[in-house]
Amino acid sequence: MKNPVRSKAARIAAAYGILIALALILSYVEAQVPAFFAFPGMKLGLTNIAVLLALYRMGGVSAMTINLLRIVMVSLLFGSFSSFVYSMAGGMLSTVVMILLKHIGKFRPLTVSIAGGISHNVGQIIAAMILMSTAGIGWYLSVLWFSGLLSGALIGILGSELIKRLPHFAGDDLK
Repeated sequence: MKNPVRSKAARIAAAYGILIALALILSYVEAQVPAFFAFPGMKLGLTNIAVLLALYRMGGVSAMTINLLRIVMVSLLFGSFSSFVYSMAGGMLSTVVMILLKHIGKFRPLTVSIAGGISHNVGQIIAAMILMSTAGIGWYLSVLWFSGLLSGALIGILGSELIKRLPHFAGDDLK
């Protein structure tokens, strides 16, 4: 007879492992895409697909944990200290915003993702202002706001489809 506690713990560990691996793979894929944007700092944000899935299939704490682990691992594997700081500032702010909007219950994953994309860029600009000791970089937020809106919409569309198509995802009963 299976131990239900151990079985649930195994499902939780498997769901975390799958989503963290997905985020790492998407981060690597995104790093291989040539810079086709006109401004530095613009990215597609593919790794947020894993965070959005975690948020809607496992809950806010899991989404935050998975994003935090993803940021640390990606920074160790592919990044630098400054990329870690920018990713941490943007990633944690965007995850908090997405958790709050989902918790309100009036927003669809697309809207939650767009808000996450925009707030990610706000977090990065705040980090840049602190690291560079200047508020002069704040003008760049208008550029990154637009890219956050577009990438958040793209990730929201992809994430929404995955949420619909994976109704029996391993983390469904883990909320």
